[in-house]
Amino acid sequence: MQLVVARIGRAHGIKGEVTVEVRTDEPELRLGPGAVLATDPASVGPLTIETGRVHSGRLLLRFEGVRDRNGAEALRNTLLIADVDPDERPEDEDEYYDHQLMDLDVVTGDGTVVGRITEISHLPTQDLFVVERPDGSEVYVPFVAEIVTEIDLDEQRAVIDPPPGLIDDRAEIASARDAAAKDGAEEDRA
Repeated sequence: MQLVVARIGRAHGIKGEVTVEVRTDEPELRLGPGAVLATDPASVGPLTIETGRVHSGRLLLRFEGVRDRNGAEALRNTLLIADVDPDERPEDEDEYYDHQLMDLDVVTGDGTVVGRITEISHLPTQDLFVVERPDGSEVYVPFVAEIVTEIDLDEQRAVIDPPPGLIDDRAEIASARDAAAKDGAEEDRA
């Protein structure tokens, strides 16, 4: 199975290094020197990582055969793809690969069907499940322990405990202004 593990960013310096947007929780395993990665577009690769280092919080890579800034710039926006055994699991038992979560049925604790996961959106603060509901609409479910209470890969389901308003229109809105208006209405009746 092939997984996108990084996207090449801009060139760094004049010796062929590039910045990399890491898309794996295991960069030391997937993006180490000697790793051979397929690419999208395929015509650019495969690419073999020659060196890697962290500079100002960003991963910088140099690939075999890329020796100057022009060569590095030509790789910009290329996706790096690793071959991964489909049965491989992350080291931490509470971590999952995107392909393991795709198409899981999403249900509430009482068994109510919410839909199925069609996409995982990786945002800076948290990951989101994009869940397609039976009626074709979508709902976004934050992938946090307080909401996603169980992932059962054997049963192919994710159990959620959604707060009011996440998957329905029963959101409870409370503010000081609303409370004051309610108190004022009650005094008017007296």
